Amino acid sequence: MSNREGKDKLNIRELIKAKGIPGAIKELMLNSQVWRSFFRHGLEDTPKTRAQAVISNSFLHLHPAKVKRHALLFKFTWCMGGITFFTFLTLTITGVFLMFYYHPNVRDAYWDMKGLEYHVPFGLLLRNLHRWGAHLMVITVWFHMFRVFMTGSYKPPREFNWGIGVVLLVFTLLLSFTGYLLPWDQLGFWAVTVGTNMARATPFIGHEGPFGEMLGITAYNDVRFALLGGSMVGGNALLRAYIWHCIGLPLIVSAFLIVHFWRIRKDGGISGKL
Repeated sequence: MSNREGKDKLNIRELIKAKGIPGAIKELMLNSQVWRSFFRHGLEDTPKTRAQAVISNSFLHLHPAKVKRHALLFKFTWCMGGITFFTFLTLTITGVFLMFYYHPNVRDAYWDMKGLEYHVPFGLLLRNLHRWGAHLMVITVWFHMFRVFMTGSYKPPREFNWGIGVVLLVFTLLLSFTGYLLPWDQLGFWAVTVGTNMARATPFIGHEGPFGEMLGITAYNDVRFALLGGSMVGGNALLRAYIWHCIGLPLIVSAFLIVHFWRIRKDGGISGKL
């Protein structure tokens, strides 16, 4: 045994005597090279080390290093932004589990949903978590926008982030709309039929909308045709709704959320009271 190994064992014994086995394990873990590769700063409770721990970590870096005292008051923020993000994470997790039991075709979609409800353990709970979570996310997004407007948090220098929030609101509604068709029941079928029929009147890109005819837009190349993959709600529409709902829109929303959180930090955190 080398002198170095003997000293290390002696130090470990002294550490166990001084702090006990749990304390010694914690001390060795916090001083290990693996831990310091993740966190470069200690855990001393000082303003400097708290700020350094946030700034030097890639995940914590999206969150501001310092938060204003009033930003933690429920009566001011309502926690609507945080609750909305939490519902998005919940929907992502439950949606991944739902994908294991779903086939996006007109023959299996409805029966997959019924099989999930009646044959899969906790399947009904899983579906309801996703369904009601989606409704809650739409509600909390509206309340969040209302709170931002009423507190003047959209004013300079935060007008850019207000625009990002409006974009996130639109994509949240699109997520809810595309998910409506996936159960392939009568409610979803006719809701999407009505919604896509309204798209025909969209300016420039709808064949019944203003300026559509001037641009050569027809019923077979307008936005409704693109959404449905045809001239009516069918298998192509179900597949496109599935891809947008499970892959396309979540990726877009995630990118805008990162910009949204980063911009909150760059704009000085949550705005002050009026």
